[in-house]
Amino acid sequence: MVSVQDAAFATDVRAGKYLTFELADEAYGIEILKVREIIGMMDITQVPRMPAHVRGVINLRGKVIPVIDLRLKFDMSATEQTPETCIIVVDVTGHLMGLQVDKVSEVLDIASNEIEDAPSINASVDNSFILGMGKAKGRVNILLNIDEVLSPESDGAHVAQTMETEA
Repeated sequence: MVSVQDAAFATDVRAGKYLTFELADEAYGIEILKVREIIGMMDITQVPRMPAHVRGVINLRGKVIPVIDLRLKFDMSATEQTPETCIIVVDVTGHLMGLQVDKVSEVLDIASNEIEDAPSINASVDNSFILGMGKAKGRVNILLNIDEVLSPESDGAHVAQTMETEA
């Protein structure tokens, strides 16, 4: 069982700056320290036999980086790219990965008292990839633990390691 002290510590750890973005009109956030850069859409080379949410790879200044479509990763419907569609390059356990998102919003500084735990629907639903729900500017932002979203168990980091081995 989690003590009140442990819960308060966890909330304090989650407070900080988040790059916010949209997927299907919902707001999400990634810890700003995980973000390396934001780039516009570019040619993506498809790689055979990858999961559907792995769009392929890009060549970013001579480095091959896998690109994950977060809409597909989260079982949302695919959508047409718009001028606002972009790629957020993140560092996941030492590997660079690109995240295709609908639109980047802004950087928010979210205080510990503005973060709540993710709602628990039932024990069979794994929400370990959600750091919490950040309330800012009248909106709820789903704060992602990007290391969990792209963990080897969810195949994202495995894709990055495979790409680096083949490069």
